[in-house]
Amino acid sequence: MSKNVLVIDVGTQSMRGIIFDEKGNLLAKHQIKYKPYISKESGYMEQSAEMYWEVLCAITNVLASKNPELLNDTIAMSVDTFRDTAVLLDKDCNVVRNCILWSDMRTADTSRKLPIKQRFLFGLVGMSRPIKAIRGRVLTNWIQDNEPEIWDKVEKVTLISGYLNYKLTGNLVDSYASTICHLPFYNKGKRWLKRSELLFPVFNMPLEKMIDLCNPGDVMGTVTEQVSKQSGLPQGLKIIASGSDKSCETLGGGCLAKNVASVSFGTSSTVQFSTKKYFEPEPFMPSYPSVVKGYYNPEVQIFRGYWMISWFKKHFAEHLEKRAEETGKSVEELMNEEIESIPAGSDGLVLQPFWQAGLTHPEAKGSIIGFNDWHTRAHVYKAIIEGIDYALREGLERMERRGRQKIDFVTVSGGGAQSDVICQIAADIFNKPVKRVQTHETCALGCAISTFTACGVYGTVDEAVNNMVRFVDTFMPNPENVKIYDDIYKNVYMKLYKKLQKLYLHMDKHKA
Repeated sequence: MSKNVLVIDVGTQSMRGIIFDEKGNLLAKHQIKYKPYISKESGYMEQSAEMYWEVLCAITNVLASKNPELLNDTIAMSVDTFRDTAVLLDKDCNVVRNCILWSDMRTADTSRKLPIKQRFLFGLVGMSRPIKAIRGRVLTNWIQDNEPEIWDKVEKVTLISGYLNYKLTGNLVDSYASTICHLPFYNKGKRWLKRSELLFPVFNMPLEKMIDLCNPGDVMGTVTEQVSKQSGLPQGLKIIASGSDKSCETLGGGCLAKNVASVSFGTSSTVQFSTKKYFEPEPFMPSYPSVVKGYYNPEVQIFRGYWMISWFKKHFAEHLEKRAEETGKSVEELMNEEIESIPAGSDGLVLQPFWQAGLTHPEAKGSIIGFNDWHTRAHVYKAIIEGIDYALREGLERMERRGRQKIDFVTVSGGGAQSDVICQIAADIFNKPVKRVQTHETCALGCAISTFTACGVYGTVDEAVNNMVRFVDTFMPNPENVKIYDDIYKNVYMKLYKKLQKLYLHMDKHKA
């Protein structure tokens, strides 16, 4: 009898329920896109936590009705979710307000001074401004300051993953590998911070509001009778703890060996690899706990990443929608066709992709230089793709140095990875082979790998990866393009930030 697992992959814009077999084959899938996020003010992005549960149940009911035989052979289920989005629960575990999404642009008040010890030590190592930026992203503090009547009702704080696992099992517990967030979590130790530890005051969060954590691979509970009736899932189905979306994506791309890195061309673009040695990919920025026990995932993140493609499409490519309907292609496919004839380097156009700044450079802004009268809309689109890759290359090279880990090739995932043109640009800019696996659902595949291993179908994660991940496409660097990109990267892109930093700092004075 074949063995299957069910993965619920919770993304920023949609949710997918996918059934995999033990060979990594995608047997069934159902996807639902969410209603638009709630935006009470410009930059505010909120969503109902209950909506995620309703969508999950809608997906599982469809899978149960269309694929009853596959669900009968399903030995376990796991949920992976996007990161850094808190769910606030009252004493009865009811949601007390909408979730503030990770992409929300509001900031918490940072005027209250930290204890003198923290101020001195952060100042000593030059981290006062990044720590202030981190404090600004602790949006539970924003709620405490702006909605105290709501905060008074909060008994527990969890993440989307913990909330959905609670709804499935009745147990309020989450995997430490899902705890990638602006909460008082100690990444190296894979536990909540202690009150005595240096970073604890940065988060200003009572520890009694934190939920219990478990190891990835642990059984968190089983589907209850009530949930079975609501969702169509078999009663008693085991719910296995997994990890965050990016960590699962890294595993699903086969990125476990020391010589391979995982690049995600998703809403938030990242470069990660797997290592047993903990180190900081950037000073005072943690490596995250991997979905694989005993491993960490150092990461560099471009916060808006391939969201910039959606931004560009919305504002500059509406005219392509009619042609997309006529040809049966997506707007993105048409845009990718347009840039095939544009040479490497976009005819001298260079973009810095900080549409949302990172924590180590909180003043950074997006910028484009090199405009001439021959540049077109398509040049700008290609420059966006190249700029994201320059930033990811910079991050990868820094991680290689700090981790003393040489990367020979990269695997790609996320929506952008479905394009051959985008994959080839990445190969040329990284000057490394770029490989794609058998499915673009790499996040769900990684979650399935973790689940099959936890269930004992495979003795080790390495064995599961060898049986479930297959590289089906390889894009080799084009030497002529490599030479062009290497020159632009070293002599233009890498000098842009320092040249513009003073201007960015001045522009901060005029933020709305």
